[in-house]
Amino acid sequence: MLQRVLLTGLISWTILGSIAPATAQKVKSTPFSYLPEQGADRYDMRVPRKTLALADGSGFVILAHQSAGGYAVERYDADLKKQWSTTIPVTPGETLEAFGRGPQQAWVVLHHKDDNGQNLAVVPVNLQSGQRGPAKVVMTAAPRDRRLGVSISPDGTRLLAFRYLTREQQVKSIAATLFDQNLAQLEEKAYDFRDQGDFFSPAVHVANDGTQYVTLISDGMKKLTVRRYPAGKSPEIKVLGVPVGGTFGGRPVTIRDARFTVLNDGSLYAAALCADYATGEYYSLKVVKYDFSGAGDMKFSPEFRFTPTYLAEVSKASGLDVKRLDDIYLGELLLTPEKQLVVVAEKHFEEGGSEAPVHARELHIFGYNEFGAPTWHSIVAKDQVAPAVDSYTGIGFRAAVFGGTVQLVTLENINKKSDLYLRRVNAQTGVVSAPERLKLNVADDRQLAYVKDFTAWLNEKTIIGVSRPSKKSAALQLEKIVVK
Repeated sequence: MLQRVLLTGLISWTILGSIAPATAQKVKSTPFSYLPEQGADRYDMRVPRKTLALADGSGFVILAHQSAGGYAVERYDADLKKQWSTTIPVTPGETLEAFGRGPQQAWVVLHHKDDNGQNLAVVPVNLQSGQRGPAKVVMTAAPRDRRLGVSISPDGTRLLAFRYLTREQQVKSIAATLFDQNLAQLEEKAYDFRDQGDFFSPAVHVANDGTQYVTLISDGMKKLTVRRYPAGKSPEIKVLGVPVGGTFGGRPVTIRDARFTVLNDGSLYAAALCADYATGEYYSLKVVKYDFSGAGDMKFSPEFRFTPTYLAEVSKASGLDVKRLDDIYLGELLLTPEKQLVVVAEKHFEEGGSEAPVHARELHIFGYNEFGAPTWHSIVAKDQVAPAVDSYTGIGFRAAVFGGTVQLVTLENINKKSDLYLRRVNAQTGVVSAPERLKLNVADDRQLAYVKDFTAWLNEKTIIGVSRPSKKSAALQLEKIVVK
């Protein structure tokens, strides 16, 4: 049985009040064809979201892997009526790299590699007609170079393709090309890292206006840095960096996991889980807001320490004797309209071996107020297991923000009911509602039963998902659930 959510923070439960439970009703379902990824792609998670709601709320588009020879982009209306389906062939040597949608087109980005080289090709699909346009190669590189990368802006109006230039395994620069919604080239830029003295890990993000952010974990995995490259011909480069690791009480502490996200207020946020370098024991969570408006500034939130008191809370919530935190990874950084930040981390791991089941356990949720101060934290206990055939796509969680509430969807077996469950988190207080069953009766036979990649919200009360309803059925269903 799922244990009661443990809520701790600056305010007591009696003051916080509660969140009224939701009532869910499955409105409609339709058969859905899906072939699980094979090989390394099962664990790659390059495209973790394969259902994208349309901006006007009229429906959604899906990227479905339906055969070994390709994918299909499909558009549905809000009542699950399929409006069109377009096949995207995949040839030997090609793998899926990205999926996005803008106001007029959906994009499927494919990575191709053979003995002669590698490239990124974008296949556009018209959202109104479903007509597939010709594939456009947006970046090329030598076959032995580091894998090419791509970033799509949150609104789908900008696409940035980039390649790494390295020496002795270290990135020395990145060459990037920016494209608009119609894949017309807008500009080329180069990011130079010759001033970085040690090994570092770069990632590239593009904003809706074409601004490019290069995020770095450097200085021996102790520092989080963001470089901002404005769109256009401006040579100005702003750099904001902050050390989050170091030596504390004689303990060397480094970054174990980090996540950078451009959120809806236009700022870039970073969260880092830090751990003792010698023992691997988790030490703290640190959060930074990078604000490049005006002179540019950083807001470094007070760290959240994983003290023995916190471990005792995890033990109480999970029912296990937790002596240290292991296998905890950052999942989401979410921002409400009132500027409250919610950070969600999750414990997940493999039993061992490529064919062994994978597990996802408790959610660690942290709330920050509009000034960046940590105000509450909650621990949501769960015990999810998925077969190796669908790896991490059958476990974990999906999250969305509506007003001051974060909605969380998970697949769990609670009180002998295998189903999708909805929880709502008050972003101001940290109160977590009891899990509400969405009444899909998801099969629980250790076979493919739920594909998290397709879970999405059309609005606050309408959720789209893909699951298999019973042990007797081998067919997946595309489902629409309305929460009242």
